[in-house]
Amino acid sequence: MMSSAKLKSLLLAAALLGAGSAGAATAGNTFQVQATVVSACTVSGSAMNFGASIDPLATATPLDASSTLSVVCTNTTPYTVSLNAGANAGGASNFTNRAMKSGANSLGYQLYLDAGRSTVWGDGTASSTHSGTGTGSTQSLTIYGRLPSLANVVPGSYTDTVTVTVTY
Repeated sequence: MMSSAKLKSLLLAAALLGAGSAGAATAGNTFQVQATVVSACTVSGSAMNFGASIDPLATATPLDASSTLSVVCTNTTPYTVSLNAGANAGGASNFTNRAMKSGANSLGYQLYLDAGRSTVWGDGTASSTHSGTGTGSTQSLTIYGRLPSLANVVPGSYTDTVTVTVTY
């Protein structure tokens, strides 16, 4: 049998242990977690090459070529792709005068949205643009080009620079 002094000591120890846990309290609150994702687009393209050795006496016209643009826009972002008239057209919206140059010599060409080459691709003024919605992945767009004539062309290496703009 346990002595009463020992029993009192055990009961006191149990009471002290219980008193410590009975006095514990908690407090809580919340905090915000946030991020802002913005719409974004990138575009890149490959050169359009009508040929490296065009014989204007033996080549039938019109002469066609194509190039590809790669557009990446964030998911669900609406976008529009426009092309200017090129560096040699005499104005950014002068689409009827698109031309490649070799020195002072010009070689007219045109860029189109469709394989049938009926819709001029430009900036929306006297021309059309391409509209789409981003998926977050690369979307490939084909640019269709045409040299309508090689009559009286002077031999040379002809180039032009066209600016692509993605509006979103």
